[in-house]
Amino acid sequence: MAMPDYVRRLRQRIGRDLLLMPSVSVLVRDGEGRVLLVRHSDSGSWGLVGGAVEVDERPGDAAVRETEEETGLRVDLTGLIAALGGKKFRVTYPNGDETAYVSVVYDARVTGGNERPDGGETIDLDWFRPEDLPTVDLGPFAEATFEELGWLEPSPE
Repeated sequence: MAMPDYVRRLRQRIGRDLLLMPSVSVLVRDGEGRVLLVRHSDSGSWGLVGGAVEVDERPGDAAVRETEEETGLRVDLTGLIAALGGKKFRVTYPNGDETAYVSVVYDARVTGGNERPDGGETIDLDWFRPEDLPTVDLGPFAEATFEELGWLEPSPE
């Protein structure tokens, strides 16, 4: 994931210390109720479409932008599902950077575009039925989101 200039400048000042980051996640759903997941290039695990909200960007605009960047699809946001945060949304990256995310989760439907991974952050994408999620190799952020939404049983902490 490319680090926005704003975050890069903050990191130069605070080093690897904890940074609170606004972000978005998008539940892109099809007519059959399946949800679109992307396979991340860094971990190989499946996750939700999403990413950081940039300076002066509205969260809904970030959700639409991230969806098109990561999947090639244009979407309409159909609802605000949740605003999530807490210990399960805290990440320590391989370089040692600590980040606590607060994620605004949107529901969306596809309106156009050509489905494809971006080849950078995402190497694959596929549609999954909610009942199949327990068998999917989900990344920790997606797993925490689905647990918070009641789609997965909470894992022991």
